[in-house]
Amino acid sequence: MKNQTPSAVAAPPVSGKQLPPHADLNLLRTFLAVYRSGSFTAAAPRLALSQPTVTAQIRTLEQQTGRELFTRLPRGVDPTPYAHELAGQIAGPLDALAGMEDAGSVAAPVHLAGPSELLCVRVLPSLVPLIADGVELRVAQGLPEPLLEEMRTGRHDLVITTRRPRGRALESVPLTDEEYLLVASPAWAERIARHTNPDDLCPALREVPMVTYAEDLPIVRRYWRTVFGRPLTARAAVTVPNLYAVLSAVNSGAGISVLPRSLCQDYLDDGRLTLLHEAEEPPLNTLFLVQRPGAEANPDVIRVRDLLRVAAREW
Repeated sequence: MKNQTPSAVAAPPVSGKQLPPHADLNLLRTFLAVYRSGSFTAAAPRLALSQPTVTAQIRTLEQQTGRELFTRLPRGVDPTPYAHELAGQIAGPLDALAGMEDAGSVAAPVHLAGPSELLCVRVLPSLVPLIADGVELRVAQGLPEPLLEEMRTGRHDLVITTRRPRGRALESVPLTDEEYLLVASPAWAERIARHTNPDDLCPALREVPMVTYAEDLPIVRRYWRTVFGRPLTARAAVTVPNLYAVLSAVNSGAGISVLPRSLCQDYLDDGRLTLLHEAEEPPLNTLFLVQRPGAEANPDVIRVRDLLRVAAREW
């Protein structure tokens, strides 16, 4: 979206307050970009404007409406009640206008991001039919907070994350629940079984090296707390960069770990890994699908979003 050619549009009243009869369309576009991104700084690159220009345009619109649109915060801005109402009035028409301006052009690539392991094991295989049908993807990996922050700047259209974004600027829906399993190589599983008290697995596990992707063992600690009802006292024997490396190390016999079922199910099915414990209520991580406001102007974003929602039912 670029603010280059002045234009005017008649806007409907908001809470009894009528916009100027010929409100500048560029000002409304700038307002909507700030509203959706949560800051003047984040909106500027989406509009191909400088941050001071964005600030000046918002001040002009506030002067024209006679109402404050945003409360300035240490980081970003918070829309006022009037801004929420205004956005609800103009978002549909402006998005439709943007779609008309883009009609006939080649559909833009869909920018999708999420955890690297989930993208490779579940997401990309699910999207193969769309790729074959001409949908272009630009895929990025990363941790939840950095990806959501990048989405606020307009970098991603869709993000899959284990954390629901705060605030109302980013819309999210639950996608699926990821189950976590305690696993080891068959050789380690046999050794553990020989020294296990049927009523308490933990003492035998203390003697086995622990493999994890982080020094503080976040997934493993959660498993011990929720399944065994006690804190984890073991230290990591091996730390590696990601869950793929954890899987490789455990499969090679380096020790035990807790992994998402999606990543290790094939290894369990063919006997390369062994499930050490059948938890009555295994830990679950809810995955959320987050969509950038305004991304629906690209119909391929909608196609990717809808297919992911359907495919996730089988994950």
